[in-house]
Amino acid sequence: MAGPVRHQGAPDGKAATEGGPQPGKASPKGKAKNGKPRPRDKKQRPAHSVRLNEHELAIIRSGAEHVGMSVAGFLAYSGLAAARDQSRTAAAIATERDVLTALFGVRRQLGWAGSNVNQAIKALNSGAAAPHFAATLADLQRAAQAVQRAADRITNRQEGQAA
Repeated sequence: MAGPVRHQGAPDGKAATEGGPQPGKASPKGKAKNGKPRPRDKKQRPAHSVRLNEHELAIIRSGAEHVGMSVAGFLAYSGLAAARDQSRTAAAIATERDVLTALFGVRRQLGWAGSNVNQAIKALNSGAAAPHFAATLADLQRAAQAVQRAADRITNRQEGQAA
């Protein structure tokens, strides 16, 4: 029994409406669709992503806007500039390491000083003498000054970068 010929697509020979194949139109593989393909290099360039917090992104956006570049272009240009001048980049990174090392040391000192102050206060509250209390307060003052010096170094470095 020969019935109607069943085609893929619309049964009446008109265009399919749901994105399926069109009757009477073959789509040979390898042929470009309408429009021109975008020009590409021989090899596709690798893409890289960078994670930034809001403050870092705001600084980079500001820098990019200031020189009239996109954020991606600014990141690429500044990254290449840093890679080309490695002695200067190494000095900046070393300064940051020094500041971080100083801040971690200060944190330890403040922890020790806080523990000693608590012990001295406990002794004073129980009526005992605290002969080393003055030395403990001097340690605490030295630690606070170290924090101030580290904060000043960070502030001076940021002011120098902004200029």
